[in-house]
This record gives sequence, structure tokens and C-alpha cells, in this order.
Amino acid sequence: MEFNHVLSCALDIGEQMLVSGAEIYRVEDCIRRICYAYGVVDVDVFTITSSIVLTVQKPDGERLTQTRRIEGYSTNLDRVDRLNALSREMCREHLSYEEFSRRFQDIMSRKPISHRMQAVVYGVSAAAFTMLFGGTWQDGFIALFIGAAVKGVVWLVDAVNFNRVLSNLIAAFVMSVLALLAGRWGLAQKVDMLVMGNIMLVIPGAALTNSLRDMISGDTMAGLLRFSEACIFALAIAAGYLLAGGVVG
Repeated sequence: MEFNHVLSCALDIGEQMLVSGAEIYRVEDCIRRICYAYGVVDVDVFTITSSIVLTVQKPDGERLTQTRRIEGYSTNLDRVDRLNALSREMCREHLSYEEFSRRFQDIMSRKPISHRMQAVVYGVSAAAFTMLFGGTWQDGFIALFIGAAVKGVVWLVDAVNFNRVLSNLIAAFVMSVLALLAGRWGLAQKVDMLVMGNIMLVIPGAALTNSLRDMISGDTMAGLLRFSEACIFALAIAAGYLLAGGVVG
């Protein structure tokens, strides 16, 4: 495989792992291992939440550099696992560029969980959190439907390419309005628990956890960036709830 192709393959895997929720150290480790496996002498890779910069030195001393701009995130741990396995296989078997492209496209073309199933999971999770925090069975039943509605709102907002801050604000506003109306109409007994159970659906827990792991691993800058993003998302959720309180009362 040509060295330019090696860089492209390594960055393809690193980019998609980062986008799908992988930690910084895991992304850099995969990129570094792939490059060394294909005969690169020296590897310098720098990754933050919005960019990957990769520079390698060929055996003849020439240096090559490629960068990738990261514009969005999602959580897809199945994709992270499969890409990580593909990177290990590249290191063991030295796959050709054509074989890598085929395997990579197979992974990227795997269909995620359907929106209908995600709505079911959202609803069940909201009901479980509501009752865990002290809500009644009646509150949990109402949370089931509000959680499913939240998934619909998230899907609609993502479909028009709003940024995640605005997406979280809108989702928090809708779920809070529905919860407050359920309490006003006598459908819910503990509105505060109902609101808390549904807000847990959009809490940036993965981003916060990864930020702490990045900082513990020594990637302080990337960890602080992710921590800042998580705080901004949390503020957007709080703003959505306050806005709902002002509208509904």
C-alpha cells in the first residue's frame, strides 16, 4: 500500500471512531499502530475534538501530512468496536487498499437501530429513571410517552442540521412542556421526578465521561474541550427547562 493511502486509511478509521464516541487515546493509538505496521519510521498524530493532524516519516526521510476536520458527533459503540477490530486486522495482515476500502464501506453501511426502536428505548429509559428518582407508576407511564416524543423531536431537529446546543435546548423545552402540562392536567403526580427522568435522556454523560478519561490519560487539551462542550450542552438543557417554565408556568 502506498504511504498516502496508509495515511488516508488511518485517518478514515480515526475520524469515524472519534465521531462515533471513541476516546482520544484510542483514536491516536489506532492511527499510530496502522502507520507503523505499514513501514512508517516515525508517526506524529495530534487529535482534539474538532481536528486530527497526522504527520509520518517515510523510510527515505520524506514527511507526509494529512488533516481531517471533525464537524459532528454521535454515539455508535458498535461502529467503534468494528473499526477498532479492523485496525487490528490491518496491523496483523497488512490489508491492501482495495480490501480496506471494501471492509470500511461494509462497516459504514451497517444500518443503525431504527428510529422506532430508538423511540421505544427512549420511552423505557425515561420511565425507568422517573421511577428510580421516586416517581409513581403513573408518572413512569406518562414518562414512557414523553420519552418517545423526545426521540421524535431529536430526530426532527437533527434532520434539519441544527447544532447540538440548539437540539438539546429544543428537546429539553418540549419534554419540560409536556411534563408540566401532564402535571397541570392531573396525569402526573410528581412532576419534578417526571421532568428529571426525561431530562436524563439528553444529559451529555458520554461526553463528560470521555472528557475525564482523556484528561486522566494525559490529553488535557482535548479533555478540557470535551468538558466545555458537555457544560454548554447542560446549560442548554437548563435553558430549555426554564423557557418551558416561563411558557407553561
